[in-house]
Amino acid sequence: MPEDQLFIGVDSGTQGTKAVVFSREQGKIIAEAYAEHQIIETQEGRREQEPIWWIEASTAVIGKVLKKSNVSKQLIRAIGVSGQQHGMVALDLEGNLIRPAKLWCDTETSQQCIEMTQKIGSAEKVIELIGNSIAAGFTASKILWLKNHEPENYRRLATVLLPHDYINFWLTGEMKTEFGDASGTAYFDVRTRTWSKAILDVIDDSGKLQDCLPELIPSDAPVGNIRAEIAEQFQLNPDVLVSSGGGDNMMAAIGTGNVTSGIVTASLGTSGTIYSFSNKPIIDRNGELAAFCSSTGGWLPLVCTMNVTVSTELTRELLGLSVSDLNKTASTAELGAGGILLLPYFNGERTPALPTAKAVFFGLTSTNYNPRNLARASMEGATFGLRYGLDVLKRLGINPSEIRLVGGGAKSPLWRQIVADVFNCPVVCPQSSEAGAVGAALQAMWCYLRQKEGNVSISKLTDHYIALDETTRTEPDASNASRYADIYQHYLRLNNTVKPLF
Repeated sequence: MPEDQLFIGVDSGTQGTKAVVFSREQGKIIAEAYAEHQIIETQEGRREQEPIWWIEASTAVIGKVLKKSNVSKQLIRAIGVSGQQHGMVALDLEGNLIRPAKLWCDTETSQQCIEMTQKIGSAEKVIELIGNSIAAGFTASKILWLKNHEPENYRRLATVLLPHDYINFWLTGEMKTEFGDASGTAYFDVRTRTWSKAILDVIDDSGKLQDCLPELIPSDAPVGNIRAEIAEQFQLNPDVLVSSGGGDNMMAAIGTGNVTSGIVTASLGTSGTIYSFSNKPIIDRNGELAAFCSSTGGWLPLVCTMNVTVSTELTRELLGLSVSDLNKTASTAELGAGGILLLPYFNGERTPALPTAKAVFFGLTSTNYNPRNLARASMEGATFGLRYGLDVLKRLGINPSEIRLVGGGAKSPLWRQIVADVFNCPVVCPQSSEAGAVGAALQAMWCYLRQKEGNVSISKLTDHYIALDETTRTEPDASNASRYADIYQHYLRLNNTVKPLF
């Protein structure tokens, strides 16, 4: 029997970091661990984290999974890192952190988006340049914000990394990034897979930023080997590879087998995403779709909403309920939550582009204002937001026959049924709920095997290792789908009515 080969997948998200050890021989996770993150929030839309928190969490979970796996650490071959997209990690010449990282959900930089777009000429011209618009969540506006609001910190700036790149830097000492995560910076041309000088010059025409960006590498390439200190810390071989890694959506695409055309993934996480693999760039002239590259050599057209489990978690905390009790409470409400509609814009919104929007509970009366309806409205409102994203994909020619559902919300049978009914499409979950961490582990395996065995396809690996949990398969109810179609139209009218107030 051949010796097993093990791969670590690290998924550093907004709320916490997960890690898994994946066995090539057994074809499954053999250990997993989780550590929470703090977040810095202000009323002005500032949302930041200290990158050292990601390192502390990564250190903790890697240590835990190595211990829990109860196998020889010498079997670890490679590590892959998935990270929250778009954030700005600012480093000085010595590689030291200059300030906390501004996150994807930081909307404090909305004005900088307007300023940059105006300098380019129009949103349409921006899309012509890079294939994407300049959204508040993307990295470009955060750099300009730093330049405008913290000039001394900007003067010290020598390198800009994305969150997963920073973890790779900690692991290897190398500053590199790959095409998928780079797509979400708004200074990367997704067609040519190069940094956009035109956009960088809008931020700073001195040329400084050109020298602040990491080397671009293909998705199947390693960043490097782990540093000697890391090898010693975790008692690993010093030749353990660190793959390119990628953004959390790109890694979740791998973890759901979404690496060939025809598959659509939807994530019910802190934010909501819905995306599909493409062999060519898909550009939305309206700017509502993110024309990202994948972390597998293709493209990953994606629509993101800012608030999904944010909505349910805030409602749960308001009502003083556990997660299971929130689901039980919501399940006692009728479809449509007694006429209550939630515009779930607690963190502003990215699609539609309303970065300064606020959440709205609409339709409250003395008879429907109760915990069960509020609980259900929080699920339905977040799902309507994602349905808007699905409509964008459909407008651009992507019509799913099935949705692969991931994220914390996907664990709820009630929420799965709501998604199936609102989307009017079957949904099913992968067997592993840790799509980002599994995707990172499989990309690490892909990277390692391509170094050792040559031309190994990522689709061959996902076909072999990604299995669906048929017990979660949920078909839409025709009657419910029809009723939700009407409520969704009401949701859109409400959104258009209150939009000028934002």
